[in-house]
Amino acid sequence: MKLLGLLRHAKSDWDDMAKRDFDRGLNDRGRRGAALIGQHMRDHGIKWEKVLASPAERVRRTLDEAMPDAEVIFDDRLYLASSDTILEVVQDHAGDAGTVLVVGHNPGLQEVVMDLVPPQNENNLFDEAARKLPTASYAVFECDIDDWSKLKLGCGKLNHLARPRDLDPELGPEY
Repeated sequence: MKLLGLLRHAKSDWDDMAKRDFDRGLNDRGRRGAALIGQHMRDHGIKWEKVLASPAERVRRTLDEAMPDAEVIFDDRLYLASSDTILEVVQDHAGDAGTVLVVGHNPGLQEVVMDLVPPQNENNLFDEAARKLPTASYAVFECDIDDWSKLKLGCGKLNHLARPRDLDPELGPEY
């Protein structure tokens, strides 16, 4: 059994429209959400042996707030990656780690949720994540594999999901 975690970057800053997408950082709400989800992750208690991340600025800033002491492997392929690419990056870097966290972007992370969980493993957490995986969401999957090379469609069960709005209603959707 392996644990795969997903962390979507926190809410990005759109104040400077001249910046490239790759270079956008976080807004105040994003920094608060990232710090809050980081505390939740520590409280949740999983020690992530490998942290793989997109090199985009908003991902880097999310990690600064959520996991400031993490040793991170940045992989260019994770910037706006598809589900297939995300799984490939995990296979390439995970080695013999028991726990791997991927920090990146939608829609790819949400596609991973849809691809990893077979119909017989769908549950309320899956339904929530399938509906929407908002910024700074944190999801943990139990993968029924003994080696990361076997990471494939339908091998997982979502057993934990947390969003900033679950932890602080002020960080919920703005209407």
